Amino acid sequence: MGLTKLFLLFIIYAFLGWVVEMFYNYYEHKKFVNRGFLIGPYCPIYGVGGLTVTFFLTKYQDSIFITFGMSIILFALLEYFTSYLMEKLFKARWWDYSDKKFNINGRICLETLIPFGILGCVAIYVINPLIFSLFSLTNVQVLKVISILIFIVFLIDFSISLKIINSFKDTAVKFLKKDNTEEITKKVKEILISKSIWTKRLIESFPKVKAVIGNINIDFIKTKFELRNTKKELKKTKKELKKYKKEMRRK
Repeated sequence: MGLTKLFLLFIIYAFLGWVVEMFYNYYEHKKFVNRGFLIGPYCPIYGVGGLTVTFFLTKYQDSIFITFGMSIILFALLEYFTSYLMEKLFKARWWDYSDKKFNINGRICLETLIPFGILGCVAIYVINPLIFSLFSLTNVQVLKVISILIFIVFLIDFSISLKIINSFKDTAVKFLKKDNTEEITKKVKEILISKSIWTKRLIESFPKVKAVIGNINIDFIKTKFELRNTKKELKKTKKELKKYKKEMRRK
């Protein structure tokens, strides 16, 4: 597959991912919000996911179970390392699953990975055959012109959006002396919402975004510490109950 078709495949999946995110967000918050880091109607992480699934899973399409399982693994790795990379680059955690069961460092969780496994199967058995048949029916030169035009728009969008995303990091740096992640995040959100329509859109797209101080997410550590203390208290209570039961039996 040539570069033209690869890029168009990336854009198609990025757009489909944006549609999925839009409807999921509407289901969760009862309003449409332009999801994603870019201004245009596409989520690059889905584009990368679509290409990854196509490259690695096409040879396993004879088994739907392998396709499903491998899709979960691939999307888990992609989502985890995207979260990690974005945190390192922009000093912010853009999504957090710490409050959900079966999560790993709040970056991925089972609740989202099962649907990704289903999406991987849909990509291999439904979407890819349709896209490839459309490619075969369309003139190669037409595909090249379309891909060049989209690439120019995408590149401009990426440059502008990168500047907007950086504004979160730049604003957060001003409040680094504060030791409370929640307080920093609140201040940053207030500034960015009032700053421009584009920074406001970014905050609306990621309402759960959290500032990260250095390499440490203070709120995450605080929650862990509180959970540890709660477990200690429960252990202590269990011991006291056992002791009380023994005393009652003696009496």
